[in-house]
Amino acid sequence: MVFLLGVTIAVLLIRSGLGGRTPHTTTLGPVTHALTASVPVTTAAAVTTSAAQYYTVQHGDSFGSIAAREGTSVSRIEQLNPGVSSTALHVGQKIRVK
Repeated sequence: MVFLLGVTIAVLLIRSGLGGRTPHTTTLGPVTHALTASVPVTTAAAVTTSAAQYYTVQHGDSFGSIAAREGTSVSRIEQLNPGVSSTALHVGQKIRVK
């Protein structure tokens, strides 16, 4: 039972580290239409975005202390949490930090 719990936790940690998504790629084939044969084919670069990260507010936390702990700025935390007042944080409240 303990072994299954350990394996389950390991799988969840690995999956969350990978973002739970598979990369999506598109392949372009040769141009066969006579009117577009002279037009160069360009491909778009893949865009990778990191998943949002959240922090659970603890007793005594402020935007400043959270920013220092999480390696970000107070202004970035304010941008990511427009409806959250920095003077009214509650223990257990989740705020986005990245």
